[in-house]
Amino acid sequence: MSKKDNGGTLILAYLNEKNRPYSAQDVFCNLQKQHGFGKTAVVKAMEQLALEGKIKEKIYGKQKIYFADQAQFKDVNDADLKAMDSQISALNTEVQTISQGCRQLDAELKELSSSLTTEEMMSEIRELKAECSGYRERLEKIKSATNHVTPEEKEKVYKDRNVYVKEWKKRKRMASDMMNAILEGYPKSKKQFLEEVGVETDEDCKVVVPST
Repeated sequence: MSKKDNGGTLILAYLNEKNRPYSAQDVFCNLQKQHGFGKTAVVKAMEQLALEGKIKEKIYGKQKIYFADQAQFKDVNDADLKAMDSQISALNTEVQTISQGCRQLDAELKELSSSLTTEEMMSEIRELKAECSGYRERLEKIKSATNHVTPEEKEKVYKDRNVYVKEWKKRKRMASDMMNAILEGYPKSKKQFLEEVGVETDEDCKVVVPST
């Protein structure tokens, strides 16, 4: 961009390319970031272009609107419009197809990104093999042991346990009934009574009667 045309060449090319109405503010906002135009320079350039007849100017109230000179564009017949519509439809279909492909690729990329790398998979396989080896050794030791408990012995242990638990509950209930009977005429608290007679409860020993 030369200082002489003050951005007029670029602004003219922009208006001809977009071929739609813009205010000087619109053009400034759209081109300032890329080309570093100042707003005053844009206003002057557009006014000069309109004065030279290179663009058209319309005034709506206090606002000026600028647009490309339509005389420079060739007339389009119905056949051309239909061809353009067909091309637009084909391009829209292509865009949708490409967009769908991009979404599929994004999904695949996300899945791959969350998967283990080859090195991580090999490391995990080695760890699992070592773990399996340890379980096999443990299983062989169990199988080779000579002190296995027979089903009959196991059943007897469970029966004996049930007997002892029932007896425990029975004696606990009897002791509780006796203490409650004594406490009816005892002038002090239950805690003081237990301390005086030296009785330790299951709760004092932090034990619980097992379920049968």
